[in-house]
Amino acid sequence: MSVDHEEFADGEAPAEKVTDVSGTGVPVRGNDIDTDQIIPARFMKVVTFDGLGQFSFFDQRFDDEDNEKDHPFNDDRYRDANVLVVNANFGCGSSREHAPQALMRWGIDAVVGESFAEIFAGNCLALGIPTVTASAEEIGRLQSHVEEHPDAEIEIDVENEEIRYADRVVDADVNEAQRKALVEGVWDTTALMAANREAVEEVARSLPYVPDEHVPGERGSGDDAGDEA
Repeated sequence: MSVDHEEFADGEAPAEKVTDVSGTGVPVRGNDIDTDQIIPARFMKVVTFDGLGQFSFFDQRFDDEDNEKDHPFNDDRYRDANVLVVNANFGCGSSREHAPQALMRWGIDAVVGESFAEIFAGNCLALGIPTVTASAEEIGRLQSHVEEHPDAEIEIDVENEEIRYADRVVDADVNEAQRKALVEGVWDTTALMAANREAVEEVARSLPYVPDEHVPGERGSGDDAGDEA
């Protein structure tokens, strides 16, 4: 499995450019799979997201006595899969960012489906995880192919909006704002702000409700004050 990060010169982009994801797939069938199914609320009482991966689809994977159910995430054939293949309206319901965080920590690098809840797709983007769509017919064909050939390589070309596997090339769709952010390496908003420190400071200084001592880089503020002491 791999996520191809295009090389770029220092200062060109604040985050890695996600242009291509490849690996094996894991099919999770069903429409309207919401974020509570992806990560039940009782597992969200954590200080950090570390360790959330083991709780992905927990209530679909285990019964009340913690016995395993029949679920793709329990199937050893998909143990190392990093491309999740789903159906329509995946990630609906609560806007919890824990859902893509859990999937990422399970090992998912990209999600392919018929459609996604908008907030879920946005939360995936914040982690550099592409959410790629294709027709219901193509998604069903891909899910069946993965079920029959769990070791089959799947390549997701984010930049050119294609899904390739076996001898098939599928026309896919990546939301243009998402595609641009991933391909240009501007999907990480924290890194983007850090890379534009001067602009952030300029805006902060222009806001009448931000005291000078709270403007990053100003004398008497934050770490700079400690340096002057």
